[in-house]
Amino acid sequence: MTKYGNEVYARLYHQLHGLGTIGLRFFNVFGERQDPEGPYAAAIPRFIRAFLKHTSPQVFGDGQQSRDFTYVANAVKAVMAAANTTDERAIGQVFNVAYGDRTTLLELVDALRETLAKTDPAIADVPVVHSPERTGDIRDSLADITKARTILGFSPDMDLRQGLDRAVPWYVANWS
Repeated sequence: MTKYGNEVYARLYHQLHGLGTIGLRFFNVFGERQDPEGPYAAAIPRFIRAFLKHTSPQVFGDGQQSRDFTYVANAVKAVMAAANTTDERAIGQVFNVAYGDRTTLLELVDALRETLAKTDPAIADVPVVHSPERTGDIRDSLADITKARTILGFSPDMDLRQGLDRAVPWYVANWS
C-alpha cells in the first residue's frame, strides 16, 4: 500500500503542479552484493547462502509459486530509459520493471544448484526443505512490461540464467 500511495501522490503532484514524475515498479530484482539478511532480502541470495554452506534452502509451500526475476542490469536499464525519455506520454505514468517471464521457486533452486555445482560439485546433492506456505504470499507474479517497452523503449537484456551467470561468481568469491 505504501508503494501505491507514493504512486498516487506522484500522479497528484503531476496533475496539480505539473511536476514531471515517472514511477517504476521493480519486480524481484537480484544481483551481486544483495544481502540475504536485509529488509528486502530476496530468495536468490538466501538460496545461494544456503547452498554455499551445504545446507538445504527453505522453500515455503510446494515450490510451484512463480515470480518474475530480473537481473539488476535490467533494472538499471529501465531507470536510465525513464530518466532519459523524451516521450511526453511517460510523464505521470507508472511502469513495471521486470524481465517479463515466470520462474517457479523450484526452477530457481534447480538453476542455482546447477550453477553453483560447477564450482562446488557437492552442492548438486543438497536437497530442498519444504516448509508450510506463508500466509499472504502471492502464488504467481508476472509483470506486464508492454507499457515500458512501448513508451520508454525498455527492453531487458538478461534473462534469469544470464543474470545468475553474472551474479553467482560474486557470491562464490565473497561468501565461500
